Amino acid sequence: MSIKSGRRRMMGRLGLVFLLVTWAGSAWATSQQKIVEAKGCPDCRLVLGSLRGLDVPDANFRGANFREADMKGVVLPRADFRDVSMERTEMEKADVTDANFTEASMRDIDMEKSKVAGANFSEADLRDADLEEVDGTGARFVDADMRGATFRRAILAGANFTDGHLERADMERIIARGVVFRDARMDYVDLDRADLSGADLSGAHLKSARFSSTNLSGARLVGANLDDALLRRTNFSGADLTDVKGLSQEDLSLACGDSKTVLPSGLKIRRCSADDQDDD
Repeated sequence: MSIKSGRRRMMGRLGLVFLLVTWAGSAWATSQQKIVEAKGCPDCRLVLGSLRGLDVPDANFRGANFREADMKGVVLPRADFRDVSMERTEMEKADVTDANFTEASMRDIDMEKSKVAGANFSEADLRDADLEEVDGTGARFVDADMRGATFRRAILAGANFTDGHLERADMERIIARGVVFRDARMDYVDLDRADLSGADLSGAHLKSARFSSTNLSGARLVGANLDDALLRRTNFSGADLTDVKGLSQEDLSLACGDSKTVLPSGLKIRRCSADDQDDD
């Protein structure tokens, strides 16, 4: 083969690659346009799709496959995502306020800094998901599997995690006033420096959980299991710890409370002072 002939073949291949890439971009643009026009795409296969910035309120995507798709910055409030597949999907800075993700498969999804307030993730698979700094005010995670998930610095005020699986989840510094963790499985969870004032952790499994500098004032922990939990500078002012399991006087030695703190029989707690405030 001559050098000139080889160059022609190489240029032909490069041209083909260029055409394929151009066609793919055009195809995804067409797909987005069709999704906008149809207000969704239920049961569609959108694996590896480029849907960045898609804006369709009240869209129907029930049963769709978004595995490893690029959905950064999408605006899909009140969307129906029931039964979807979203494994390893990139969904950072999205707006999915009040969306329905019931029974969705979302392992390893990246939703960092997204708006998920009022969204329903009940029975969803969110193992190892990245939900750092999300606004999940009032969101529902009932019976969801969130083992190993990251919620660091998330806003979760009034969210409901009843019966959820949160073993080894990172929830450091969450703002979750009035959050509900009833009967949740939370062994080895990291709740350091979290604001859980007024939270309901009744019956929660919290073996080896971290509560360093955590605000649990006014919280309800009736029947919870705190075996081997770290309670350094934990504020239990006004909290109800009736029938808490695995709690010893030694465990409470670094925690604090007040006259309204309710403790299991035989235990006592020192009053909180200014020294218990964490400035970090």
